[in-house]
Amino acid sequence: MDRGTVGSANRGRLLVEVRAEGHSEVVKPAGELDHHTADTLSRPLEDALVRGRSRLVIDCSRLEFCDSTGLNVLLAARLKAEAAGGGVHLAGLLPVVARVLEITGAEAVFTVHRSLDEALAD
Repeated sequence: MDRGTVGSANRGRLLVEVRAEGHSEVVKPAGELDHHTADTLSRPLEDALVRGRSRLVIDCSRLEFCDSTGLNVLLAARLKAEAAGGGVHLAGLLPVVARVLEITGAEAVFTVHRSLDEALAD
């Protein structure tokens, strides 16, 4: 499996690391995903899709906050990935982020895994 880091971005309260692993693009946001930091996550997701990486695994194990803008970034990535024949897999959701997905009903449209390893094995 390819575990080389493709890149990372940092904007204030959000750090995003990206790497290719097998057929997946693993995107790991750490910190707070909100109106001010949404582009820090949306850019690497868009870049992955442009490179033909349509299976996006988002490791949310260090994502401490997600507001409606952040949720819209995830939903937009899902639509684009599915249109390209792939999908978005969310892994390792912390309770605060899982609650946002539950309250909004968005958990029903994502493939959610308990851990990154589980998402990669799927």
